[in-house]
Amino acid sequence: MAKFKMKDYHHWLLFVLFLPLSSKCVLCFSELSFITEPSDVTALPKDPAVLDCQAHGQPPVTIKWLKNGVRLAESEHVQFLSNGSLYIPKIKHTKEESDEGFYQCLSQNKYGAILSQRSRLTIASISEFLLHPVPMVVTEGLVARFSCAVTSSPPATITWELNQSTLPLQTDRITVLPNGVLQIHNVQMEDAGQYRCVATNIGSRLKSRAAALTVNQGAGPKPRQRPRIIAGPQNVTVSLHQTVVLECVATGNPWPIISWSRADSKPIDVYNAKVLGNGNLVITDVNSKHSGVYLCRATTPGTRNYTIAAANVTVQVPPSIVEKPESQTRPRAGTARFMCQAEGVPPPRISWLKNGEEVHLNGRIKMYNSKLVITQIIPEDDAIYQCMAESEQGSVLSLARLIVVMSEDRPSAPRNIHAETISSSAILLAWERPLYNADKVIAYSIHYMKAEGLNNEEYQVVIGNDTTSYIIDDLEPARNYSFYIVAYMPMGASRMSDQVSQHTLEDVPLRTPELSLTSHSSTDIQVSWQPLPPKVSRGLVSAYRLSYRTAADNTVTSVELPQNSTEYLLEGLQPDTIYLLRMAAATRVGWCEPSAWTSHRTPKISSSKAPILQLEPLNCTSIVARWQTPPESVTVQGYRLCYHEEGQPEQPTIQLQTQTYTHTISGLDPRRKYHVKILAVSQAGDGYQTDQTISTPGCVSTRDQPAASPPPPDHVTVLANNSSAVSLRWSRPAFPSGKAVSYTVRCTPVGTHNASAIRYLQITKQSVVVQNLDPNTRYEFVVRLHVDQMSSPWSSVVYHRTLPAAPSHPPEGVRVTLIEDDTALVSWREPTEPNVVVTHYTILYASQKAWLAGHWQILQREGSHTMALLEKLEPGNVYLVKISASNQVGDGPFSSIVDLVLKRGNTHRMLNDGLYHIDQRSMTGIIVGVSIALACIVMCALILISKGRPRKSSCHKVIAVGTAEDPLAGLSLPNEHLTENVEALIPMISARFIDAKGGSNIIINSAGAVSSKNQSKRWLLFKRDIRNPIERRASLYEAGKTVLRYEERSGSAPLPPSSREIIYGPYHSESSHTSEGSQETGDSGHYSNEESNEEMSNPSTSQSSRPESFGPDDITTVAELKQSFEPLLPLLPPEDQEASCCDGGNVLLLQIYLRILYACWL
Repeated sequence: MAKFKMKDYHHWLLFVLFLPLSSKCVLCFSELSFITEPSDVTALPKDPAVLDCQAHGQPPVTIKWLKNGVRLAESEHVQFLSNGSLYIPKIKHTKEESDEGFYQCLSQNKYGAILSQRSRLTIASISEFLLHPVPMVVTEGLVARFSCAVTSSPPATITWELNQSTLPLQTDRITVLPNGVLQIHNVQMEDAGQYRCVATNIGSRLKSRAAALTVNQGAGPKPRQRPRIIAGPQNVTVSLHQTVVLECVATGNPWPIISWSRADSKPIDVYNAKVLGNGNLVITDVNSKHSGVYLCRATTPGTRNYTIAAANVTVQVPPSIVEKPESQTRPRAGTARFMCQAEGVPPPRISWLKNGEEVHLNGRIKMYNSKLVITQIIPEDDAIYQCMAESEQGSVLSLARLIVVMSEDRPSAPRNIHAETISSSAILLAWERPLYNADKVIAYSIHYMKAEGLNNEEYQVVIGNDTTSYIIDDLEPARNYSFYIVAYMPMGASRMSDQVSQHTLEDVPLRTPELSLTSHSSTDIQVSWQPLPPKVSRGLVSAYRLSYRTAADNTVTSVELPQNSTEYLLEGLQPDTIYLLRMAAATRVGWCEPSAWTSHRTPKISSSKAPILQLEPLNCTSIVARWQTPPESVTVQGYRLCYHEEGQPEQPTIQLQTQTYTHTISGLDPRRKYHVKILAVSQAGDGYQTDQTISTPGCVSTRDQPAASPPPPDHVTVLANNSSAVSLRWSRPAFPSGKAVSYTVRCTPVGTHNASAIRYLQITKQSVVVQNLDPNTRYEFVVRLHVDQMSSPWSSVVYHRTLPAAPSHPPEGVRVTLIEDDTALVSWREPTEPNVVVTHYTILYASQKAWLAGHWQILQREGSHTMALLEKLEPGNVYLVKISASNQVGDGPFSSIVDLVLKRGNTHRMLNDGLYHIDQRSMTGIIVGVSIALACIVMCALILISKGRPRKSSCHKVIAVGTAEDPLAGLSLPNEHLTENVEALIPMISARFIDAKGGSNIIINSAGAVSSKNQSKRWLLFKRDIRNPIERRASLYEAGKTVLRYEERSGSAPLPPSSREIIYGPYHSESSHTSEGSQETGDSGHYSNEESNEEMSNPSTSQSSRPESFGPDDITTVAELKQSFEPLLPLLPPEDQEASCCDGGNVLLLQIYLRILYACWL
């Protein structure tokens, strides 16, 4: 409980200590914020201007200013005030230099930097009139209307003058609209004169040109007329809080009534809208709810006759952020996602800033729509991030902090990154484990991206910690890629490894260029094409091959063109003849498949020139064809257009009119190549023909979403043919496609780091035999599908081991040695052949006579043996020996024959390549074994001699551990002066141990059982006591407990204390400690009757649980042992001799030696 509480205490302590630190780190960004941001300012030239900016944050906080995104330097003209504001004493506005522009302030402290919203400094000005009033002639009683337009900042106020006198803004008949329109209803004769408009703002006043109004006198009563709108409302776009003027002027007889409504049936805002003059709608202080379509309706009074005019009002709203990013704390190599949603009219553009500067997007940092995603976070990503939404109406920003947590126990980065190119689409990446904490790594992540270009996508692959290599495929040919690796452990990720770059190999082009064919005369064809893009060329195009023939002749003529060619003119052709053309492109790797034949008919001699054709994909299923008639062409009466998919028959010809110069071809299939032809038709017949090819793009469901790749092949199976070849089969996945497919098979030895060992096979069938494999080797096989310029993922990995191969080499180093008159030893070495397992050897030997008769004697040995004995050889013969290696597959070749000559007598000679030598290690082992055996024999003999001498009996006090079979066996002897204490500590014997009926020669006293005086001598090392269980001695202990026993042998006399050294049994140490423990504690439980009963009731268990040990009758004094071992002392090491010769020396050393001798004897 105390441990649990202490653990909880530690957890709470860490929490309390971490809380203020983490809170401080998370909230520190909020200490940097703007109190006041700069706003738009309009000023006159040479006037002073102040842009306010005040920031709050952890000191020190510095404020800097930017103009149009460029850092401003403080000078006499531009001054930075102490409160952070920008002061311009005298505004400049010249062609060479102007202070007009967009300003922002940048606030910074130790945690990062933030940028303010954008403010605009505008110089007050009025431009020349864009629209001047024009003269008018109006009949008396009708409506006169003048208008003018001017560009002004700030917006100008428009007034009108008649004959240089200012007109009132509004009377019963005169209305001046804020947008500069003058309306005069029910014109009178006195309204005639010179009119001009005057524009005024804070900077200047500007007058337009004058325009005359001429009023004609009316011609009596007017006929009845339907209402007619002569000046209707116009579509208008205004900013928030501005004023909208919707003009509506109508005439008719009787005079029409003007009314307004909204097209969406919503009510018009009566609080901000009013009718000005005779039917003009004015809306002040507009906002987003005022946007919509407004209808002006002029109706004849008392009838249903009306006329409608409509206008759309668009209110532009500054951007506002509706979903703000939130601050985050992430570990190294983690991922941070900042959300940001903004709205406004027009929709604002969203960008991201890091410490006041635009975020540089790369493979790690991506922007998806408006979301910022940072993967594989590094310490440098710790910063303040701002989401900025901006449009023509202004900008707004919202900030968030990213805190990167560092782990002290993180591993170091993977080392020695090495990239090796395998093929045009695969690179093998290998590395070494981190130098520190490598044992804690649980996974690796591999990151790679294209090294060229900007905003390339970064890809990531996560693998386990059991490998330090990986094959990265799905790469584009002839591209340079950069790689780095990160190691992961439970508490975090390592730093990024060093980046390495590697270039994939070139490949044959994916397809041929798209041809454009036209004829300038009746005997030529102009062939032109566009260079292949890098993704299609898959390398540097080294040449083009143009082939052509007539439709009636199979003879093909080919022309090879240099790599920089984009057109070629075929001359000397036959008029009015169909020619077939195709092209192929090549890289250094080879030629691609040629394109399909394209037909083109050369024109007749009198044909009109071919149109100039241009094709453009409209979408994934449509093509737009545009053409022009060449200059100086004959009169064209129409056009004929036809098209067809490559490899398919032509569609019916489309007849087009003379004035038609564009046509949309729809209903096409995505990602297909189409041939389009067009010719002009004139009185002379069909003109020259223009042919072009174009490919439709792939369809996407969302923006930037690539077309779905085809599924991988399935049901991949592998069957072994032999030791060097396997058969691979698979099924084509179910997906709709009529295009031809091809496959790529990758074969990799499991665990290889050698790129050259990885093989790729390109095939078009659904099976392949992979040959030239290593025998008895485990391979992994994967298959991918290619169709229509797309590739599927790799299939599931299938593992298979090739069959083992029969040995192809004989055993090496065959030697034959005669070791006896009729026995020879033959030895060899296994064949040096990789991946070949030898299960057994076959030895053939025969005498020369038997060999001539074709009779061999056969011996077989297991594959782990490299020696064999040839026995029962006959002296006087010559024997021939040869050996072969075999396994379950087959037998290998035999070695060269070795001759062994056996002479009669004790001499012999060997005819072979050299003499047989036993190696030094084997000889040393034999010598050591023989020496140990001799020493054991000598020592045993000495012991037998010494034990045969008469010896005195002595009284012993024994301390030992017994066994169930003999409870008194294995006792050891303490010193004699402890006898009294021993007797005092022994409890009384229970009644069950007293033999009251006789039948035993055992004498029981207070010290235990005493053997008979007539007890015979016993050998210490070689006794085998098999006692009758009925005559089992009484015992005061149970097995595993310590007992004290006093025993007196017959005919013995007390020994002097110096000679009473004892040999402790093998359990002396344990038993002694137990005994001492019992004496100290007085725990009588070690001698309980219940324990004894339990032990004696199951003697077999006790016997099996304890090894045999020396009994009391096997004890020999140290003095006798010294006398017995004196001849052997020179065999011991010097330090052991000294310990053994000393009186009362290391008894344990002697006991160990005795055990060794005992084992040798057995």
